[in-house]
Parts: sequence; structure tokens; C-alpha cells
Amino acid sequence: MMARKVTSLDVARAAGVSQSAVSRVFTEGASVSPAMETRVRKAAEALGYRPNVLARSLITGRSRIVGVVVAYLDNPFFAEAVERLSHALQAEGYHLLMFTVGNSDADLDRVVGELMDYQVDALVAASINLSGELVERCAAAGLPVVLFNRGIAGSGLSAITSDNRAGAGRVARFLAQGGHARIAHISGWQGSSTGRDRLDGFRAGLAETGQDLLAAPDGMYRRDTAAEAARDLMARSDPPDAIFVGNDYMALAVMDTLRHDLGLSIPGDVSVVGYDDIAPAAWPTYDLTTLRQPARRMVAATVAEILALIASPDRHPQRTEIDGPLVVRGSARIPDDWPATAPAEGRA
Repeated sequence: MMARKVTSLDVARAAGVSQSAVSRVFTEGASVSPAMETRVRKAAEALGYRPNVLARSLITGRSRIVGVVVAYLDNPFFAEAVERLSHALQAEGYHLLMFTVGNSDADLDRVVGELMDYQVDALVAASINLSGELVERCAAAGLPVVLFNRGIAGSGLSAITSDNRAGAGRVARFLAQGGHARIAHISGWQGSSTGRDRLDGFRAGLAETGQDLLAAPDGMYRRDTAAEAARDLMARSDPPDAIFVGNDYMALAVMDTLRHDLGLSIPGDVSVVGYDDIAPAAWPTYDLTTLRQPARRMVAATVAEILALIASPDRHPQRTEIDGPLVVRGSARIPDDWPATAPAEGRA
């Protein structure tokens, strides 16, 4: 039979103290003498007692839980980011409660409602577009929201992203200096700020070198869509000699399609550059040149903003863009005058 759950009253009786004394021992910042704390903790350990965090949150008004909503984890960048976010929150005494959400607004509305039911102290939306109605719901509930890897114009929400325009512009100059004359871009979803900003930055970077963008099909951040876009580009009468892909997740599919379906050489026939620097990008099979998203710094900025919003609910929203380096590997032609030094291995 299942043993009866040990309560704070059991600990109080074993330690010879009041139940309120047990509560103070397990409440951060409460006043309690060292001798009392030692006695209570010894009794709790002997009985196998664990304080009820959810019950305590009803008293303190703080659950010490941060909700995270992410569209999907297929892209390794988000799996790494969520892991880093969990560790960083734990270091601050918080825990992460993660939900994945489908494509419909109804799914997102349901998930945000469930997170509110859990009384989370803050919400991180990772590459999710929140509607104006949902933003208002969160504001009415006093729930701080931070956008990660996505901005929403006019939302009044804090957002942490890489410097997408600057990074994409750096890729454009790299490809142009490498002697490429027909440069295409398979973009990320144009309904997202990241997809639009990378396209805008790439087009502007090419314009600085006197080149026009050959084509920019929307890869939708989907591997199959990006692969089909690569086939269409290479079927043109003037196929590209370089393709910048909106993220590594799509870029790996593009490389597989170019090599195995179309029999092309990378970078001999066409150069490929990605964005993110996920772990497989460094595998010898791909050896992908890519713009590294500074995941560690982005997560640190996200946690700092979460804590600031929890401490000061009236804080003005912050837009933080963090620049990352171009990691030059073997999937793209390297300009003769490009710096030989490469960024240190590991995520920035």
C-alpha cells in the first residue's frame, strides 16, 4: 500500500516545534534561528518531507515557475536554447514549465490559458506570434512576457533576438566578396520578424556590393519547403551560384537536396550559407558556413529581462539585439581577403 504523505504537521511534532516554525524554515527569507532550522531540517529529512511548492505559491503569490511556449523542437537551435534557459532559470531559483503549440491560434490561446492556470511568474514565447488579444490577456493578468528570437511590432513586449539584419548583411558581403554573381536566398517564414529582418538585411548587404538579389522564395522554416525551393532555384535558366538559407535546419535539407538529388558539388557548383550554427552544422558531412546565433548571450539577456519584469511590473519593454559571428567552414567559397581567424568553437 502507498504510504501516507508526510505533512508539515508531522515534521512539527517530530521536531517539537509549531507548524508555523516549519513553514518559516522552508520559506526563503523568513526569520528563523540556526538551531531551529537545524532541528526542523533534521526531522524533515528523517521523515522524507518535502514542502508543497504549489501550496506555498498560493500564500506568497509567486510560483517560481516560468512558462515557455515554443512552436516546435525539430530545429536543434530551440532544443539547445530551452536547455540553456532551464539551467539559467534554475540558477536564479526558478523552474521552467514548457509547452509546445500547434499552428492554430486556438492552440496558442489554450496553451497560454493553461500556463496562467499554473500561476507562472512570467512567460517566454520562443518564435511564437502572440495576437493582440493574447497580449492584452497577459497584461490584464499581470503576467510579464518576453519574446525570444522573435519580435512583434507594436506589441509593447520585451524581445531578445540576434541582430538579424546585421548578420544577414555580413553573409551577403561574404558571398559577394567570394566572387558569386547570382546569389539567392531561401528565407525564413515571412510572417515572422526574424524571416523578414534576415531578408531585409541580406538584400541591403548585397546592394552595398552593387548586386541584386536573384530570388528569395519563402522556405517557411520547413525542411521540405526549403528543399523544394532549392530544386526550383536550380531549375532556372540562370541558377544561383550561392544560396543563403534562413536557418541551418533548412540549410541542411538544401545541402542534401543539392548533393544527393541534383548531383551538384558544394561549394564547387553552388555555395551554401546558413544561420544559427546548430551542432550538426559543424559535422564533417555538412561543414556548413553559418551565422552563429549567440544562444548563451540571448538566454542570459532573456533571464535578466524576466527577473527585471517580475521585480518591476511597470518596467518599459526592452528590445535587445545581440550580434553573432560568421563561422566560416567549407560549404561556401572563401574570399581571398577574408580574415583567416575563425570564432572559437562552442556557442557564444
